[in-house]
Amino acid sequence: MVETKDIEYVAKLAKLKLNDSDKEKLIPQMADIINFANRISELNTEGIEETNHILNMSNVFREDEVKTSYKRDDILMNAPQKEAGCIIVPGVNN
Repeated sequence: MVETKDIEYVAKLAKLKLNDSDKEKLIPQMADIINFANRISELNTEGIEETNHILNMSNVFREDEVKTSYKRDDILMNAPQKEAGCIIVPGVNN
């Protein structure tokens, strides 16, 4: 049975301000909604495969591929500044 405290709880979650008249009006409406939702438990689901999505979904990602590495000298060839086999970049100021 739906009570005023249930209406107040749902109204608080939904951030609704209700007066006493609204709360009383909502009690039978919420009871109807709950009774309607409870009808799902009456359905015969025997032999029906469980699903989590209505469409047949599959992984669309590609397999990982190992790429060959570039030679260090080829990478450093285009670096504007380099030192000891590394690219020099501007520092980050905090």
